[in-house]
Amino acid sequence: MPLSALTGTRLRERRLAAGLRQADVALRVGISASYLNLIEHDRRKLGAAVLERLVDVLGFDRAALAEGQDAALLDGLRNAAVRGGGDAARTEPPEDFGSRFPGWAARLVALDRRAQTLERAVEALNDRMTQDPHLSQSLHEVLSSLSSVRATAAILAETDDLPDEMSARFHRNLHHDSERMAAGAEALVAYLDAGRDVADQGIAAPLEEVEDWLTARGWTIADADLAKGLAEEVAVIPSNAARSLARAYLTQAAADASLVPGPALAAAVAELGPDPFALAQRFGGDPLPVLRRLALVPGLGAGLVACDASGTLTFRKPAAGFPLPRFGAACPLWPLYAALGQPLRPVEGLVEMAGPDARCFRVWAWAEVKRPFGLRGPALAHAAMLVLPESAAARAPLPIGSSCRVCPRAVCPARREPSILGDGA
Repeated sequence: MPLSALTGTRLRERRLAAGLRQADVALRVGISASYLNLIEHDRRKLGAAVLERLVDVLGFDRAALAEGQDAALLDGLRNAAVRGGGDAARTEPPEDFGSRFPGWAARLVALDRRAQTLERAVEALNDRMTQDPHLSQSLHEVLSSLSSVRATAAILAETDDLPDEMSARFHRNLHHDSERMAAGAEALVAYLDAGRDVADQGIAAPLEEVEDWLTARGWTIADADLAKGLAEEVAVIPSNAARSLARAYLTQAAADASLVPGPALAAAVAELGPDPFALAQRFGGDPLPVLRRLALVPGLGAGLVACDASGTLTFRKPAAGFPLPRFGAACPLWPLYAALGQPLRPVEGLVEMAGPDARCFRVWAWAEVKRPFGLRGPALAHAAMLVLPESAAARAPLPIGSSCRVCPRAVCPARREPSILGDGA
């Protein structure tokens, strides 16, 4: 917080905390006690010189003030008030509370941030326990082996006249199944231990490995890098499946760059704005390459999600405040799915993501259909949605969520199941 933003309440609280009398501070600053009293009650404006002397006498940390730590504290208080219901933010300005009780304010902000971290951990654990394919496969392996062991042991225990040859075969099966169960249990324990930190729980699928690689690059790949193919970087991605996905992504990105070159795109965005449909008309091509290219433009803060005809998310570039599900289906109200249901028709709108921040976004979605097996074969649809933060909505946005299991909206016509974050009503 800059020096000019210090309130009289903050000055008074600092003086009282230091055990200084009003008259003593006024004397050291070179003003009258009555004038200081008016300043502390915000009834007189502070001149720069007097403020500088007050800051020195009362022992404010100039480095902290210059770095804006108090501004961050006030932002945290506002966010905490909104998450708590929002009424307190309107009736009790956070500046007064932060000025009078800076220690308690910092503690409140820290607790609110901790609560947000725990909520994200709950969402991650819920996704992992219910829909993680690797976890499901490991549990299935253990339970399948256990069932085999139990059935074989029951036969051996309950059959008195079992021939020796048959008994030996059942014993071999019992030994084999017990070893398989032990190996499956060890793999399951190792997998759970690897993901113990749910706030940063590692990679569970090839798509996440590719996203992790792109995140490390800041989601930016220059046209020149695309021409090279980035073979050395792809080679260090852990799994074969993820490397295959990364090569396919780079091939697609290089094709997009040839259709929509970076310098030409930057110039068009400066003229037309980030409207992908207007830009697609400018470049004379389909909107999908433009959507994918805009998602990689630095400074836009854009997110991108893509899906196939089943609704499965095949690509995820997050935008701040727009959470994307790791597993399973996303919110059925997403314009992405509206575009999937009406291919080759532009879909555009304003949406408000559910959550404490309730952020507004402008989205554009487009879907196309291909028939690689001919006219009598199945149609393969692919859709993508560009997500851009919107500061002020000109009209009421469509309320959406991330997925039903973690969406806090109690009333929703598209809800598939109750939210784990609800009150259980």
